[in-house]
Amino acid sequence: MPLKNEILNRWLGREAPAEHEPKKQPEPAVVEPASVIADWHMQLDEEGRVTGISKPLRNALGLAAVVTPAQRLMGYLMPGSALVVEGAPEEWHGHMLDLDFRRPNGQVLHTRGWVQAQGEKWLLQLLDIGDLMEEANVAQSRQQCLRLAGQLAEKVRGCHVDRLQAVTAEQLEELAQSYRVPCLALALAEPGGAGWRIYAQFNAQTAPQLWQDGQRLGTDLDALVSTQTHQIDFGEPTQLVHLQSAFGNADGFLLPHHKEGSVKAWLLFGFYNAARQAPELGEREWMNLCSALAGPILYRHADQAHRHQLERLAVLQDLLGTGWWEFLPDSDEVQLAPQLARTLGLPGSSDVLPLTQWLQLIHPADRHELESRLGLLRDRGTPMLSCVRLQQEDPAQPPVWLRIQGQVLVSGQARRVLGFMLDVSDIKNQEIQAAAAHARLDNLIASSPAVIYVLGYDRGSLEPTFFSASLTPLLGWTQAECAEGLLTQYVHPDDRDIWFQRTRQLLREGVVSCRYRLRDKKGEYHWLLDEARLLRDDLGMPVEAVGLWLDVTEATQATERVRESEERYRILVEDSPAMICRYTPDLILNFGNRPLADYLECTPQQLPGVNLGNWFSAEQKEAFLRRIDELTPEAPMSTAEICLELPGREHAWWVWADRGVFDDSGKLVEIQAVGRDNTEIRRTRMQLNQSAKMATLGEMATGLAHEINQPLNVMRMAVVNVLKRLSNGDTDVEYLTDKLNRIDTQVQRAARVVNHMRVFGRRSEIEQQLFDPIDAVDGTLNMLTEGMKGKGVELRVGEPGPRVQVRGHVDQLEQVLINLMVNARDALLSKKEKTPELEPWIALHVEQDDQTLWLIVEDNGGGIDPRLLERIFEPFFTTKPVGVGTGLGLSVSYGIVEQMGGRLSVSNASEGACFRIALPIARD
Repeated sequence: MPLKNEILNRWLGREAPAEHEPKKQPEPAVVEPASVIADWHMQLDEEGRVTGISKPLRNALGLAAVVTPAQRLMGYLMPGSALVVEGAPEEWHGHMLDLDFRRPNGQVLHTRGWVQAQGEKWLLQLLDIGDLMEEANVAQSRQQCLRLAGQLAEKVRGCHVDRLQAVTAEQLEELAQSYRVPCLALALAEPGGAGWRIYAQFNAQTAPQLWQDGQRLGTDLDALVSTQTHQIDFGEPTQLVHLQSAFGNADGFLLPHHKEGSVKAWLLFGFYNAARQAPELGEREWMNLCSALAGPILYRHADQAHRHQLERLAVLQDLLGTGWWEFLPDSDEVQLAPQLARTLGLPGSSDVLPLTQWLQLIHPADRHELESRLGLLRDRGTPMLSCVRLQQEDPAQPPVWLRIQGQVLVSGQARRVLGFMLDVSDIKNQEIQAAAAHARLDNLIASSPAVIYVLGYDRGSLEPTFFSASLTPLLGWTQAECAEGLLTQYVHPDDRDIWFQRTRQLLREGVVSCRYRLRDKKGEYHWLLDEARLLRDDLGMPVEAVGLWLDVTEATQATERVRESEERYRILVEDSPAMICRYTPDLILNFGNRPLADYLECTPQQLPGVNLGNWFSAEQKEAFLRRIDELTPEAPMSTAEICLELPGREHAWWVWADRGVFDDSGKLVEIQAVGRDNTEIRRTRMQLNQSAKMATLGEMATGLAHEINQPLNVMRMAVVNVLKRLSNGDTDVEYLTDKLNRIDTQVQRAARVVNHMRVFGRRSEIEQQLFDPIDAVDGTLNMLTEGMKGKGVELRVGEPGPRVQVRGHVDQLEQVLINLMVNARDALLSKKEKTPELEPWIALHVEQDDQTLWLIVEDNGGGIDPRLLERIFEPFFTTKPVGVGTGLGLSVSYGIVEQMGGRLSVSNASEGACFRIALPIARD
């Protein structure tokens, strides 16, 4: 075997062949027994059978004695060595023999020997080369370790940065497979030194997973010695127990990687004992493996961070319009950063230019100063800081300001002048604008009745520390005269509660606005509007308060006079018995006093926004608007009597006076009005007119009844005579007889109607009489049945029941029934105009018990407004249109029934109104 030949040649003092020469079998060599003393001997016969073994060799092979019969030499050898001793010993003579013997414990005994003739037999002499083989194996393992480390480092260095973590995981897998590691991970230090984090890991399929990518390990690894490897065996009491969670209470192996005097990475082996599983590797080889893997990774990370830093710096310089510059003393030139060259408007290749050309870029007003400061920096090392303007071709453009800083950097014998330029145009322009605004503000404060002040905070109190220059012109006091509590003495005694409350509110809420009086140096008081805000630091603690005093004396006094005037006006308007209001041309109320609100059943606050036209009929509203349109700036006033339909009341009549308010163009913008209730006066006048009409109607009805009754009697007598003569004739006259009977019936009916009209036309009897109330029902039906049918109203008459008597006037009870049924008819016909599908009906029926008889009149007209039920029997109350009805019918009917000892009541039934006449039954 080549390795064994190399070892033996080195042991025998021979030179090994060069590595570049092809390996070949060694030439047969004759070794003299006297030159080399063999450790072990074996005696062989001519056929290669073992006939004797020296005692040391027998002990080394664990043999008690030579087996008899003798067996061939190859029977003691490993299969690979058996091929070397094929044939007879004579053929082996002159050759080196590498023989590996089997041992009973399964180990191999490595030897090298040669045969020497000894009479008819052969003597095999052997040398022990086991130590040399072990050293060669260790050297080979270490060589493989170095080759593997080089491969790991090369692959990590050559991969793309985006695949760095994936490639690291692949190299961990290759390393784990090479040394049969179940779990392997690389831990890198977290930014800021806050512990360690798993960067990449490999886990064999047959092993539990100890780590995951990105897993935090804390700071437990910091307690280990960072200059050596660490084998962890938690079975030993001396091991570090704080690593149990990281290694799952299993054996572990840790390798540190040093960089710049500190550990930057750890290579973690899980379920692994390096001394048992890789004894041929020493601490140096393990550390080389860790450095070969971790070193390139850390370098790639640092390189990437550096590249990112450069990119961020370039972006920052582009955004800020800044960049570095360096003065080159040898050539008297200035080198500029590319970003700065672009900011200065230089061509792309002009990043190095003469100093004079660089100074020409600066505005002439600032150029000399910059040149002087640059000279001090270059000659004396004085740091430079200056703000200059760039030279611009268009003077109308806003100036471009640059902040230029520079310093001398000394490194050994080298001396460099470096600096940067920053575009501060926005800041400088804002400073200029702020200075101008500050000057304008100072001028404004100095010429206005205002004082700016600052209050310093000291342990819960606020003391004045600054007043603007306008304090003395306004109040006459100086800043010294307003310090250390003196300011409180100048506050009006009645306003000191406001003053102290203002301080407490400012400390509690951070902002305050109030008014109080402050005495000036002449003894006069000024009304001041005080507005202040409390300023706090980053911890929320008060620092100072900034406020403003504004002299509002004239405005406050004027406001007080206006308030007093408005109060007098309000008392005058609210306490007036007249109705006062303001409204727009479209009748929307802007204001109304309490009397008007009481009439309209609301509060004064509810009046604005209400349309006054809601209480007018269509005709009244049209007439009202027409009168408003006739107002002009020359004739702005108008007076009229208006009629309103108030909620829950009868019609109201007001005397109304309007005055128009016009703008400069003559457009009517508002109407001011005063009204007075004229309802009672108008009601009295209407009552007088109605009484006169009723008297006239009574006279006309009585005369008409007398005139009609006479011809009716003549007609009846004539019909009777005709019937008597025809009664003696033939039966052919039956048809004529029937017709004449009908004429007689109609004549009698007309006579009854006329008799009823005559009853209404004269006064009733003075004394009350007993009568059957059914007679009044029959008389009412005789007069109204045909008229109701002609109007389309159905009469529903119930059965009269037992006949009884009541005390009173039959004609008056009939008058009550007629009033009730006529009112019901008018209500039904009015509703049918709005609801054509209505089928109107009026029901009249009688109910009674032992004491009382009820006449009930009911309809399906929808009922009466509940607000009107209590007032429906009042005199002259009516819900009918103007000119229809007198408002006396129900009032008179109520009196008639009351005089008869009964009661007339009204309620709303399911479909309409229900009037009930309750009369006591007369038993005598």
